[in-house]
Amino acid sequence: MAAILDFPQNTILENESVLMRPLQESDVENLLEISINEPETWEYSLVKANGKKNLKNYIQIALKVKENKTEFPFIVFDKKSGKYAGSTRFYDISLSFKTLQLGYTWYGKNFRGTGLNKHCKFLLLQFAFETLEMERVEFRADNNNQRSIAAMKSIGCKVEGILRNHMPTLDSDVRRDSIILSILRNEWFESVKENLKAKLL
Repeated sequence: MAAILDFPQNTILENESVLMRPLQESDVENLLEISINEPETWEYSLVKANGKKNLKNYIQIALKVKENKTEFPFIVFDKKSGKYAGSTRFYDISLSFKTLQLGYTWYGKNFRGTGLNKHCKFLLLQFAFETLEMERVEFRADNNNQRSIAAMKSIGCKVEGILRNHMPTLDSDVRRDSIILSILRNEWFESVKENLKAKLL
């Protein structure tokens, strides 16, 4: 039986603007400033990383699911500022179905709207489609998270639909609707790759 996840555990993705390397326990210190000062970053997250205790827990959970080889979390380093910007990951990785999801993405406020996210998504999508040879990359978000949805559409994601009453939300009895978006392998090679590359600042 083939391994669930066949890319090396030290995978590093980088270009002139960004470096993404595997998240590790010591990264608590690298992300602590955002964690303490910008709690609103996790407004729509089911696992919050605000404050040192929650950040430690967030990273420990990420590393534990990585052991199952269905997820691969990265820390994001912004080369322009020389600072760590946030985190992102591949998850629900299925090599047999040639699908994965891309998400758990968050950046400190100083890194939003700078073009950093597009650089990250380009490298992640290129790796998914061209190295892992995925057929489909899926994205999900709280349907109220308009900033995240706009960011996904801007890189070329197509909306597929809404999962109604899909998941619980933290600190509330209200359940969220989840929006589903995706990019397919042929879309990447036919248009999304070049369109996204043209948007890189």
